[in-house]
Order: sequence, then structure tokens, then C-alpha cells
Amino acid sequence: MSERHSLYINGQWSEGSTGGRIGIVNPATEEAIEEVPYGGRDDARAALAAAQRAFESWRDLTAYERGEVLQRTAQLIRERAEEIARWVTLEVGKPLGESLGEVNAAAAYYEWFAEEGKRAYGRIVPPSKSGVRRWVMKDPVGVCAAISPWNFPVLLPARKIAAALAAGCTIVSRPSSRAPLGAMEMIGCLHDAGGPPGVVNHILGPAAECADEFMTNPICRKVSFTGSTAVGRQLIAQSAEQIKKLSLELGGSAPVLVFPDVDVETVAAATVQGKFRNMGQVCIAATRFYVHDSIFDEYVDAAARYARALKLGNGLDDGVDCGPMSDHQALEKVEQFVADAVTKGAKIVVGGKRPDEFDRGYFFEPTILTNVTAAMRLTCEEVFGPIMPIMKFGSATEAIELANDTPYGLASYVFTEDLSTAVQVAEQLDFGIVGVNDMVPATAEAPFGGIKESGYGREGGQEGLEPYLETKYVSVGLNSLC
Repeated sequence: MSERHSLYINGQWSEGSTGGRIGIVNPATEEAIEEVPYGGRDDARAALAAAQRAFESWRDLTAYERGEVLQRTAQLIRERAEEIARWVTLEVGKPLGESLGEVNAAAAYYEWFAEEGKRAYGRIVPPSKSGVRRWVMKDPVGVCAAISPWNFPVLLPARKIAAALAAGCTIVSRPSSRAPLGAMEMIGCLHDAGGPPGVVNHILGPAAECADEFMTNPICRKVSFTGSTAVGRQLIAQSAEQIKKLSLELGGSAPVLVFPDVDVETVAAATVQGKFRNMGQVCIAATRFYVHDSIFDEYVDAAARYARALKLGNGLDDGVDCGPMSDHQALEKVEQFVADAVTKGAKIVVGGKRPDEFDRGYFFEPTILTNVTAAMRLTCEEVFGPIMPIMKFGSATEAIELANDTPYGLASYVFTEDLSTAVQVAEQLDFGIVGVNDMVPATAEAPFGGIKESGYGREGGQEGLEPYLETKYVSVGLNSLC
């Protein structure tokens, strides 16, 4: 086992306070990859204390000095990208090409925030009376905590860590215990890039236990969480006790609106590829497909052809388009969604079951359904799996109403060649992200986040720095010089 596949507290690799270990399972083979230390609340507390001790010295560095550490981290991630990507594929199952894309995207966040930290501008406020000077400053929040899920085990913590460090904060990161290896490799890059002890800490332990320490320990001034809406609600309730700052990226139910002016073949290929990326286990994955009734049959036929052509298999094998689901529970949940839909009248066009050719692994066929109604679970719950329900619409007004009929508001998608349609529909979609003819809108230089029950706060872009900054207003009365 690599030394770096450990907890990382105060600049040291650690076996954890409990002496416990947890096995990491390859979802393509159901075989153990390796065991890693599994700590607990004491490790979370120790990591927060280390971050507190490191805070003042890190805050007092210039943004340029902090940026140099982030730039070196990005460089090391890119140099080790293939190795890190292999760990991601082993623990998550996604094809190696997707894992490599994720790792390079993580490096891009370090690069972006290395520069964006230099632009945490304050401002001079023109005074309303003589004899005073007024200005606004931006100060780092302090010690922060990051909680991230398994589906993008390197990218998601990178978004949080890079922004926090650029702002002058220190941070404790807790990844998913299901897929911590890629994140541990990334922390190794930060260590080798010269990150001072305590500035970044990385722990592993029971999710509820670690989160409770973050929420109740006054050292921790802010928590950034990516995960379910249900857990997000719990964190909001807990935050009230200390008025703790939160950033939340929660559940989603992303609609896709396909208008009749598109090239159907092109759009079918793009939407199938986007839908089944990481087997639909993506926060912004398309969940509900609404296609204009004049091209509905043509689109379904084309999408079915592309879906049937997808190759399932171990993500390390050449030519694989889709890997497994994350675990047995996720596999069973997808089966339940399909069974519920079929019982209520849905038609399976493609897939709908576990493939016959695999004796082991959490595989499920890419699935397309029609005759889908609002009474089915998959139209109102977060599916997080390889199910593509396709429904009809007749007018733009109807399409927008159908798309917005959800408590979630993370991502949405529009396909049209008409500029007026694109602009007006994008303006009326009630989501934090709108991809127009683009199924992969997330990028380091743009804000990422949702509204409604999909959370609040943004990661990436110039907005991504703001959650880690406090605004301080200074007013100075001056003595007269004459």
C-alpha cells in the first residue's frame, strides 16, 4: 500500500486514531483493491486544530505566494494524471478516459484559483462627509471543511480545496469512504508542492461523525458539502446553532429540451453520450428528456441506436464506453426505478436489466424508456443512474413548464439552432446552470451550483472565491492637518 493512501493531518501521513481500516472495492469486479486507514471524530478534531494553527501564517502570505503552491499542485497533478486516473477507475469504475478528463479538470481548478486569488478585490468607498476615509476589505473566512461524494473523487474536493486555499483559508477535507484513493493521490500532490503543514488536511471516517464534528466545533467557520438534499437539510438545521457558513451542492433532476429545428442525429449522439457518462452518476446528468412531438419518433430511434452501440465493461479495458454502477445498492435502486415505470405503463426501448455477459460487477444496461408519465418515480426523484426517459412536448411554453416542474434547480439543457429560442428558453429555465447545445457545461472558469432544493453557493469562476471570503468595512475619521 502506498504511504499516501492514508489520513493526512498537519503535514503528516497518519493511520488514524482508531486503528480501523476500510476496504475499497472495485465495482467492476467486486474485488478489494486495498485497505486504507479509517479514522473517526478524534481525527476530524485533530485536523481542525492543525488547520487553526496554520491559518494565520497561511492567511498572511500574499495571494501570489499562495498561488505558487496551487500552480505547483496543478503541475504535479498533470504530471501524475495517468496514475491518478487509474486509481479513480479502479475505485469508481468509470472508463479510464473519463477518469483522465476528471483529473485534468481538477488540475484546472488549482490553476484557475491560483490566479483568481489575486483578484479578491476590495474597494474604496467615496465618503459622504469630509474628514473620513472608507474602504471595503476581503478577509478569508478561516478554517473550513469540505465533504465530497464518490462519483468525482478528485474533481469535487479539488473545487473546494483550491478555492479555500486561494482565499487564504485552511481546510479539512473528508472524501467518500467508498472512493478515497484518487483524492489521497491529489493530497500527495499538494504535499509535494510545498503546502505548509496544517493548511490542507485529509481525513476518512464515518460521514455523520465527521460532519457532526465540523458542524459543532467552533474552530470550523464554514462547511462546503456536495451530496443529497436530505443531508443538506440536516446541515442547514445544524448550522443554526453557530450561524455557520454553508455552501451546498445538492440533488438534481435535469431536463433536456430538444426543439424541432435541430439535426436529430447529432443531438441524439450528444445527448446519449452526455446521459450515460459515468453511467448517469453525475450531479448534473440529464434526467428527463422532452422532445418536440414532430421529431419524437426520429429522435427515439436515433438515441436507441447510439445507446445500443455503447460498450459496457471494466473501465481499464480498451474501447469501453460505460463502466459499472457504484455499488449493489445503486444497482438495485435503478432496477426499482425501471420496475416502477414499467408497472405504470412505460415502454422499454433499450436495456432495462442487468447484462447477461457479466458474472460479477455492478453493471446495468443503458436504458431508454418511452410512455413515461409524471406518476413515475424517475420523473420526480433523483435517479443517478443509466435511465433515459423520453417524453413529448408540443410548444415552448409547455416544454418550459414541464422542465421547471421540479423542486430541484441544478442543471438544465436546451438543443436548438434558433438563437431566439435559445435565449428566451434559457432565461425562463429555473436552474443554476443551462447548457445550450452543450451537455458538459461545467468548467473551472464558470460558476457551478444550483437553486431551490439543489442548494446554494457557487464553485468555480470568480463566484467560487466569494464563499471563502468575509466582507469587512473600515471607516476612518481623520484629524485635520491644518
